[in-house]
Amino acid sequence: MSRSVLYTSSPLLASKTPVWRSKFIVAGLALGFAVLAGRAAWIQVFGNDFFRRQGEVRFARTLELPANRGRILDRNGMLLATSVPSPSIWAIPEDVERDPVRLNQLAKLLGMSRAELDRKLEDEDKTFVWLKRQVDEPVAQQIAALGLKGIYQRKEYKRQYPEGEAAAHVVGFTNVEDHGQEGVELAFDKALGGRAGSRRVIKDRLGRIVEDVGDQVPPADGRDLQLSIDSKVQFFAYQKLRDAVLEHKAKAGSVVVLDVQSGEVLALANYPSYSPAERSNLTGAQLRNRALTDTFEPGSTMKPFIAGLAIAKGIVRHDTQIQCAPGRITIAGSTITDAHPLGLLTVDEVIQKSSNVGTVKMAMQLAPKDMWELYTEVGFGQKPQVPFPGAVSGRLRPYKSWRPIEQATMSYGYGVSVSLFQLARAYSVFARDGELVPVTMLKADQPAPGVRVFSPEHAAQVRHMLHLVTGPGGTAQKAQTVGYSVGGKTGTARKQEGRGYADRKYRGFFVGIAPIDKPRIVVAVMIDEPSAGKFYGGEVAAPVFSTTVQQTLRMLGVQPDMNVKPQVVVNAVEESI
Repeated sequence: MSRSVLYTSSPLLASKTPVWRSKFIVAGLALGFAVLAGRAAWIQVFGNDFFRRQGEVRFARTLELPANRGRILDRNGMLLATSVPSPSIWAIPEDVERDPVRLNQLAKLLGMSRAELDRKLEDEDKTFVWLKRQVDEPVAQQIAALGLKGIYQRKEYKRQYPEGEAAAHVVGFTNVEDHGQEGVELAFDKALGGRAGSRRVIKDRLGRIVEDVGDQVPPADGRDLQLSIDSKVQFFAYQKLRDAVLEHKAKAGSVVVLDVQSGEVLALANYPSYSPAERSNLTGAQLRNRALTDTFEPGSTMKPFIAGLAIAKGIVRHDTQIQCAPGRITIAGSTITDAHPLGLLTVDEVIQKSSNVGTVKMAMQLAPKDMWELYTEVGFGQKPQVPFPGAVSGRLRPYKSWRPIEQATMSYGYGVSVSLFQLARAYSVFARDGELVPVTMLKADQPAPGVRVFSPEHAAQVRHMLHLVTGPGGTAQKAQTVGYSVGGKTGTARKQEGRGYADRKYRGFFVGIAPIDKPRIVVAVMIDEPSAGKFYGGEVAAPVFSTTVQQTLRMLGVQPDMNVKPQVVVNAVEESI
């Protein structure tokens, strides 16, 4: 039984609805539609820039077109660093096809475990993840052949260094982004790197390129860089240095070879070194370019400068006799000694036998200002003008603060610190007839003009002293070279430890020039902390100088100026420390 509704009997239903109420509702609905229509028109027609940008963010991409990094060449055009194509593998995790067999193959090709690969792909919210940067081209081809959905490749370049650890400290290396991190790679990063190009594209949600948008900007490849380094000289110098460090159980060593005619650096090597292509377990000791970054007290290698200055000031002549007996001298309460009592010596013999007493007696007749000016003129206390990261200035205090004992010790290489690179350059004064040569790491087209420090006559006299050092009665007879006359100066210095000096830690070094009458090269060698029984520079560093000079001059095409063989050293004179 249905119940009928009596509208007339219900007061609520029987009441009459006001007309304005229905009009208000209709107007409200109309207004709402108008607002929606206006908003739609604004979004789609007038104010759509924001939404178009949001759409582009989701679908438009700017792809970087990598530039090919410039090559680094030696002076003869041999490759020291070059770039080869090396694709990088990336993925869109949410799109990766989860085929166990092919994923196992992918992990194997990438050189990782399946668990490691899964960890990289586990976050499906990611739209981009690197799987491995810079894989070999054959590996990239095998990965592409798998046909895995969601796995992509990006064109990149990988740096190769044919000379390996021999030239590592010169060339340096780049990181995975192809930016220089050490050496020439860092110093000339902007020029070598070039400028990357770009390509604006629209991609679908699967990462596939749908169309290009706008103009493509092509990459500008980096320019090639030709160094002054001779890769053959570099390799040979490094090899002989390494052998000497290992033979004498030393902590480290460095060698610098300069062409004094052009000011070019022909070789700059350090040991220990590293392979620029394998840097997984690098240490600071391997990375340090010791020839430029490490400073030390140069010991007896400073004595020729004092002799040259004393001659230039008219205080002595090369044959002036100086009484060095009884082998010691006291300055302001401190006693300076020679390794052996030497008696009456000429200035030539003071340098030949490396007498501290004779050198101090000359130095104390000089004004401190004159010594300081000479040291400054040859580059001590100043950063070398080479665009190389980490080059240091060393330490040379103002002469006004020198005490008499400090002036005395500075004459034979204590109280002043230099780098091996600075020391090699300073000796170009004697090789260039009194001119200090500006040095360069880049190949030079013509000889560089020098800065006058000594007169040619005085430089020649010091050069004769250096030649005596390598002859009978000298401290560096092991520096003699088959076919070429040589000259140089040994140095042996105790290493600083705390506020004093270590008892059994030394640096031995030798700096010399060849051939002696018409010098072509300067070679500087330093052996740090030799511990196999020998530590004098004439014993540990001079033999490296000898073999390096012979090989370098032969490679440069310099004709031998001697027909005699080097003498067999039985009892070499020990240098003063």
